[in-house]
Amino acid sequence: MGGKSDHFNESAIQTVLVATLTSNLDLAHASGNVKLRPSESGLSKSSVVNVSQLITLNREFFTESAGKLSARTMNRVADGLRLALAL
Repeated sequence: MGGKSDHFNESAIQTVLVATLTSNLDLAHASGNVKLRPSESGLSKSSVVNVSQLITLNREFFTESAGKLSARTMNRVADGLRLALAL
């Protein structure tokens, strides 16, 4: 699966913008947030992508993968980000 994000991920920029995850499922009802089931995230329990809480992290902090989202789920997250950021 290629795309704009792949190009950005392979760039020399040493930081990444991250939407936080939480196990507080009550936040799934907030506009734009995306609830993730363990089967679609690879995580051990249900979680929520909190699209209104974005942070910038240095790439060196990412040493292993905790899970992976499908293109369909990433599209839901992208839709939530567009809503939260008014894009």
